[in-house]
Amino acid sequence: MVMTRVRRAHSEDGKAFEFEETMIGSGGMKDVYFSMDGQNAVAFYRAALDATAMERINILTGRYKERIFEQDGGDYWKNLLCWPTHVVKDEQDGRVGIVMPKYQTHFFFEHGSFNNDVLGICGKEKEGKWYASPRNRFKFLATNERGNWLSYLRICILIARAAKRLHAAGLAHSDLSYKNVLVDPVGGNACIIDIDGLVVPGRFPPDVIGTPDFIAPEVIKTQNLQRDDPKRFLPSIDTDRYALAVLIYIYMFLRHPLKGKKIHDIDDVDRDEQLSMGEKALFVEHHSDSSNRIDKKILRPEETFWGDTNKLPYTIAGPYLAKLFEQAFIDGLHFPEARPSADEWEQALIKTVDLVQPCANKSCEQGWYVFDNSTRPKCPFCGTPHKGKLPILNLYSSRDGADFMPDNHRLMVYTNQALFPWHVNRLIVPNERMTDAQKERVGYFVLHDQRWLLVNENMLGLTDMTTKQAITIGEHIELKDGSQLLLSKENGGRLVVVQMVTAR
Repeated sequence: MVMTRVRRAHSEDGKAFEFEETMIGSGGMKDVYFSMDGQNAVAFYRAALDATAMERINILTGRYKERIFEQDGGDYWKNLLCWPTHVVKDEQDGRVGIVMPKYQTHFFFEHGSFNNDVLGICGKEKEGKWYASPRNRFKFLATNERGNWLSYLRICILIARAAKRLHAAGLAHSDLSYKNVLVDPVGGNACIIDIDGLVVPGRFPPDVIGTPDFIAPEVIKTQNLQRDDPKRFLPSIDTDRYALAVLIYIYMFLRHPLKGKKIHDIDDVDRDEQLSMGEKALFVEHHSDSSNRIDKKILRPEETFWGDTNKLPYTIAGPYLAKLFEQAFIDGLHFPEARPSADEWEQALIKTVDLVQPCANKSCEQGWYVFDNSTRPKCPFCGTPHKGKLPILNLYSSRDGADFMPDNHRLMVYTNQALFPWHVNRLIVPNERMTDAQKERVGYFVLHDQRWLLVNENMLGLTDMTTKQAITIGEHIELKDGSQLLLSKENGGRLVVVQMVTAR
């Protein structure tokens, strides 16, 4: 029987941590070990930390941890931010380390890769890179590890929400990428890791400029200037916003927004890469400059479908996300102040989830798609058309208690689609502040005898505005083209106008 050798480390407040001597992983700066209690991991820095680095990790495990996690609602962020809890010293060699919560079980591969886990990744961390290319996602991963298009929308909501929280605290991650985000498409979970390198503007500068593919163009363009040169750009909240946009684009389309066919220096590969991702960066789907389109001739077979921007343009993500992709990769590509905030991404993603339809083809790999506002909607991934009546709920609300104005928000209906309190009332925002009661559905839709019905489960004010008839809890009402339903009589209550599309 092999005995596990145990080592000990202490925090400044005297708390002891026991950890296994066998290293379970290492990164660019740290070696990682599991604690004996199975609840934490301990990461020791290989090199000695200077005074600034020590102050940074002490403040992160102190003031900022308290500010984010020890306030009302703080428990919510424990699932989205893997935050260091203690600074420790190894009793044996004196190395400085940080204690972090062990990743949740769903962030480890259960099935791993195809063909009985031929790559041996079962039990390993679900680093986001596994899901960021057609080759990794479809050629290497087992089918039941891949998720579908809706699950990636939900994952992106969580990543945007976590980034929003960091930015609200005045912090920048500085290295937001698929290497520092764990994702679980099966359960729709995400978690940002490597928090100890956070940037506090004006106080703690970045340790790195980022991970290739996620470094903002202005950082690449000025990376050869001296670090203290006022013209040099370093990682910040603005560069986080670029990286977040790239992450969302990659997870939704499995291609990079800047990697096209345009060549800027035919003689120097490194110089060409620096220009393509920096000073001369150009969106591969730019609407008026097609010079950097993706060259399908050089793609691997498994990349051809996802690399075809004519068949799968960014606009298939719907109007809310399409606007932000343009803002991030056209308007804000070289103008950081024009980039969408994490909060804008979160809200657009939430509204996009309300536009999705399940694909009628049960064998469709993606399973869901965004309704394209046409009379012939079809899945862009497998080409299967929708057939029959398709109800669309256009949401309105009143600001003065009288006139109802459009909310630029629609809800697509499908069998068992749910109504939630944030659909019923404009003043309820679907974010981390929601109460448990606000997360419960209040109604649902069902197709019965070729009629679409809304079943009232918990809407006290549901009223058919055409007949002025109240639909009490437990009753249902048929959705008809042009019908108007008041969902709530409370302040912020919404009015729904039904639009019935008959797909041909």
